[in-house]
Amino acid sequence: MIFRRKRAMTSGSELAAMEGRKFGLDQAMTGLSFVLLLIIVAIPIFMIVYNAFFYENKFDISLFVSVIGNVDNLKAMWNTIVIALAVTLFGTIMGLFYAWLLGRSDIPAKGFMRAMFTIPYMFPPFFGAMAWDLLFSGRAGYVNKWLMATFHLANAPININSIGGIIFVECSYYFPFVFMQVVSALERMDPTLEESARIAGAKQGQVIAKITIPLVKPAISAGALLILISSLAHFGVPSILGFSKNIYTLPTMIYALIYKSSGSFEGIRQGAALSILLVAVVSVALVIQKRVLSSGSYDIIKGKSMRPTLIKLRGAKYPLLAFACLTLVVIVVVPLVMIFLVALVNAYGLPLTPENFSLKNYQKVLTSPATLDSIKNSLFLSVTAGIVCMFLGVMVAYVINRIKPKGKGVLEILSVLPYSIPGTVLAIGVILSWSGSIFGIKLYNTIWIILVAYMARYLSFSMKSASASLQQVNSSLEEASRACGASHTESLKDITLPLIRPAMVSGFFLIFLPAMRELTTSILLYGPYTRTLGVQIYSLRDAGMIPQASALASLAILIIIICNTIVTQITKDRKGA
Repeated sequence: MIFRRKRAMTSGSELAAMEGRKFGLDQAMTGLSFVLLLIIVAIPIFMIVYNAFFYENKFDISLFVSVIGNVDNLKAMWNTIVIALAVTLFGTIMGLFYAWLLGRSDIPAKGFMRAMFTIPYMFPPFFGAMAWDLLFSGRAGYVNKWLMATFHLANAPININSIGGIIFVECSYYFPFVFMQVVSALERMDPTLEESARIAGAKQGQVIAKITIPLVKPAISAGALLILISSLAHFGVPSILGFSKNIYTLPTMIYALIYKSSGSFEGIRQGAALSILLVAVVSVALVIQKRVLSSGSYDIIKGKSMRPTLIKLRGAKYPLLAFACLTLVVIVVVPLVMIFLVALVNAYGLPLTPENFSLKNYQKVLTSPATLDSIKNSLFLSVTAGIVCMFLGVMVAYVINRIKPKGKGVLEILSVLPYSIPGTVLAIGVILSWSGSIFGIKLYNTIWIILVAYMARYLSFSMKSASASLQQVNSSLEEASRACGASHTESLKDITLPLIRPAMVSGFFLIFLPAMRELTTSILLYGPYTRTLGVQIYSLRDAGMIPQASALASLAILIIIICNTIVTQITKDRKGA
């Protein structure tokens, strides 16, 4: 028994030593993992810091000081913080409320509403910004025009092109981060804790405030942090709703600086300096979350079967159901319907009536060389990034969980770091690294620089999925295979990889899906012939071809729905296996 326990804990490197090999597959995978992550992650981050504080190999903070002291940049930073904090606050409240409603009450149609509340997570928020801009964009918005005509108003009553409008749209698309985290925690929570409080005489409000919410604080904190980081880094919504009113955030200001400088090195350096500010704000958020979670104990799952007690809503059941359905209509149905309706209209501004509808916008986008190229580029980038990250993520996960070399913590940090920093910052680092600065390698304005950025940004998806699967596969299976004479490669090929194949396929689609609709990183990296689907939709709208932009966005929505259905089915099969 003692021998077996020791054998189960034997790492791959120890087995290699026992077999008399100093350098084997384990060492090769470890070295390759470090080298690849150094190239695609560490170097870009280093180049941002270097170019912000050094000029011509000399320490120089003059650029950083001038950028930080610029009034417009300070205003952009203030807008970024205000928007992010407001979106986090309202998104957390909204997500927490609906998580409790669906997780702990007896409200009807839970399965349907739970699926509907996750829909905003599937689509890029800038699609929602496009839809709400079509409805409430000054005097041109369809709803504003109707309100002005109906009530004889001189001015548009609702202005979506404002900080308030940006907060509303981002909140509509980011609250599922908290909703999905908290509803899962509530369903797994020990019900005896709440029941004990009720027996002691506590009212329902006191139970929620003093028992339920404190116990799901880690889930709330994790979801709120995701909202905060996503909002801080987001480009699409502030640019669509803010540019026309000179409302800038740090990501849109970085884009504006580089755009105004025509992509010059000086403009990119200014963007790098602003990127330091953005990373600093995100780092503060990470520190705050760590301190929140370190302030208490959160043991909510006990070692016994349990079903949380459902709260009877009584007379409030159907009013709350109606309110939840109204919320779904506003945040899910209205934007999607608007996108599809404007895609059918012959010209933007015409009434949304059947006589003004046709399929000519779809014909234009499907026959446009630029649009077809963008679809091809996005498919190539998404599939390639998905495949490469799938295998690279598995390799890194295997090194971390099985080989466990010295410095595995550094390897894990490097693999998840790019998704913790804003996409705009990552794009700046990639530009500075692969525009000829290192070994004369020039990837700027090519599709390969976007691929490198996607690999860095989405590697953590595959790595986390593979790590979770590897932890469920006992290492003794692979070790038994090697003890029977199989080589390390054969053990991996015949034992480990087949067992984690569902996680690999799921990881591929989890990368493919966001990469197909990505905008924040691509907007700074695309060249004349390397536009992606997200960039093409944004560019069509920016050029005033709004019906065509809507038509292409509707096609992207259909692609996303199909891919998400595949991901859901794979995940379901994996759970049932």
